[in-house]
Amino acid sequence: MMIYKDKSKSVEERVEHLLSLMTTEEKAGQLIQPFGWQTYTNDQGNITLNESFKEQVENGGVGSLYGALRADPWTGVTLENGLSAREGAEAVNLIQHHAVEHSRLGIPILIGEECSHGHMAIDGTVYPVPLLLGSTWNVDLYRDMCRAVARETRAQGGAVTYSPVLDVVRDPRWGRTEECFGEDPYLIGELAVASVQGLQGERLDQEDAVAATLKHFVGYGSSEGGRNAGPVHMGWRELLEVDLYPFRKAVEAGAQSIMPAYNEIDGIPCTVNTELLDDVLRKEWGFDGLVITDCGAINMLASGHDVAADGLEASVQAIQAGIDMEMSGEMFGQYLVQAISEGKLEMHVLDQAVRRVLSLKFKLGLFEQPYVDADRAAEVIGSAEHIQLARQLAAEGVILLKNEAATLPLSTATTGRIAVIGPNADQAYNQLGDYTSPQPKSKVATVLDGIRSKFAVSNSGHAGEGSDGRSSNVVAEVLYAPGCRIKGDSREGFEHAIETARQADTVIMVVGGSSARDFGEGTIDLKTGASNVSDNSWNDMECGEGIDRMTLGLAGVQLELIQEIHKLDKTLVIVYINGRPITEPWVDEHADAILEAWYPGQEGGHAIADILFGDVNPSGKLTISIPKHVGQLPVYYNGKRSRGKRYLEEDLEPRYPFGYGLSYTTFEYSEPKLSTESMTADETVTVSVKVTNTGSCRGAEVIQMYVSDVVSRVARPAKELKGFVKVNLEPGETQTVTFHIGAEQLQYIGRDLTPVIESGKFHIHIGRHVNDTQFAELTVEEA
Repeated sequence: MMIYKDKSKSVEERVEHLLSLMTTEEKAGQLIQPFGWQTYTNDQGNITLNESFKEQVENGGVGSLYGALRADPWTGVTLENGLSAREGAEAVNLIQHHAVEHSRLGIPILIGEECSHGHMAIDGTVYPVPLLLGSTWNVDLYRDMCRAVARETRAQGGAVTYSPVLDVVRDPRWGRTEECFGEDPYLIGELAVASVQGLQGERLDQEDAVAATLKHFVGYGSSEGGRNAGPVHMGWRELLEVDLYPFRKAVEAGAQSIMPAYNEIDGIPCTVNTELLDDVLRKEWGFDGLVITDCGAINMLASGHDVAADGLEASVQAIQAGIDMEMSGEMFGQYLVQAISEGKLEMHVLDQAVRRVLSLKFKLGLFEQPYVDADRAAEVIGSAEHIQLARQLAAEGVILLKNEAATLPLSTATTGRIAVIGPNADQAYNQLGDYTSPQPKSKVATVLDGIRSKFAVSNSGHAGEGSDGRSSNVVAEVLYAPGCRIKGDSREGFEHAIETARQADTVIMVVGGSSARDFGEGTIDLKTGASNVSDNSWNDMECGEGIDRMTLGLAGVQLELIQEIHKLDKTLVIVYINGRPITEPWVDEHADAILEAWYPGQEGGHAIADILFGDVNPSGKLTISIPKHVGQLPVYYNGKRSRGKRYLEEDLEPRYPFGYGLSYTTFEYSEPKLSTESMTADETVTVSVKVTNTGSCRGAEVIQMYVSDVVSRVARPAKELKGFVKVNLEPGETQTVTFHIGAEQLQYIGRDLTPVIESGKFHIHIGRHVNDTQFAELTVEEA
């Protein structure tokens, strides 16, 4: 038996043997990743490989495929021509059979997929976007979601996922805000570790594990003006303390892959930043995994950043800086062999990159089992268990921002007629977020669906059919009109919406944004709310990758619609469904209640209805500060104490601060108590607080711990999150919550760019959000 095929040998032995057998062309082929959906043709379930792909494989030219199962408008893969759960597994098996049986060395292909909030394939469960996942502050539940995503992805043959997104958001005008957990590195770091643990499982070669790819390394959320891939102006101290922190935690947790960001930092594109990719990532952190570019990033070096003269020079720069694989494979496929033959690239540099690719394939067990069970894929993907998990996550991440005079929860018995108004009330794609595959209407529960289902339960006997075509018991208490679209200045639907609201006792307005790409499924008839297919399909996308904004207000005429309906003097509940914070002072002042639901996923409508009617007590907390006005930006909570006090027109305080979120019950905190009031830098102390549910219903509270270094040699934030826990309490129940304080909670990056704990006073704050805390004073003494 060939050594590289011998499972009893170590990964290192197998890699070195295989590498010794490879030609230059075969080595270069392992570093390229063509678009997977272009490798096959699907004719009503009859899947055939394209001849060009087969030739490329036979010539040793394919190491990986990107998005073999991806479906969306970019790929052109639709519900009609796409692959079901079972067909997707069969297609990957077909690809792997050809790679193993028709290439000289039989090297399996690494299948990489997008999975930030569910596998981006037809039939995959669509979970809430990461901004909502972070808002749950429930690390264990998020880890469970990552396990579910790994099961679905690997069941179809996907072995690597391009998630989690660990970017720290500094300007929420950025269109990719929805893909991130928030603005705090500590919170992101906790979720990063959970993501790696959930996705990769106990062993990478198991049928429910995929390799996690950390992205985007690094500073991507701090771009100039919130513009996607714009320059980043950041010093090393801030990089180390803020943006690099979550990546370091995930690398320590065992992440196997990492993706550099498109942006430059101080003039150096991350794709060729040797200090980041070699000095920090590999030498300092000990990362031995795979580094893969973002799509088209090498092209940008020669056309965008202009740090390379052409594709050849760009390819050489990238691989020499530490890039192991190119997503899309366009530059590496054209130029690596040429660079070797012309002496512009040394063979040992190419070999090192190939080693990392092959190592990951061996760790994933692809040489032993490159194929998957199509029956298992059909069983696992979109399972009832995963759907329930999606609903629970959405329910825990929705945030109650305002609840004047206990407007919520509503009651199906006493609320009377409800009018559900707004462009996001019954638009399935608008609540799913970017990086989402096509969905049948029956799969997604909109807010209108969720509310109707509540009335169906309490009014059994009035049979009907929901707007999604599913059977439900709908009664006349729930009225609906879209009113307007997300974008545009058409008021065509105002009259119908106002008349609908006039007939109701309570109005629920579902407004916000959309990250839905144009799935080509028609428009809305604004007068009736019916689906109306048109040759000129419109697109309301105002958020998502490449969709950055100058303002944070509601787009189009949504605010005007809200104001017109408010004149009816009805109880007014606002539900925001959106991918970035919304700044609308008029709504904050005049609405009776406001829910922030971000993009809550396929079960979002049910989760929102559960909260509106009190079946779930809201427990979501903001992970991103919401400003009063876009002119306040940046307004993230952990800016330096020296950032100033106010503008002429307004202070610097956000409308809703980091960590904020209301409940239907109330919680009382005792004063925090330290186990000792002084310590040395090498010791650990504890701080405890008693939290009591003083209300009348069960609720979950996120207890947050912040640390303030009172005097430091380097300017510091006023408060930094260093611990949190989510607890469930019955009415009258008290629970003692304890946090540990040691070096990790007290240190910062000092003047010499290394971690330091200075002696002196620290304030340990505990509370319900960053601006509502009590503190105990801790003294750190010289050792």
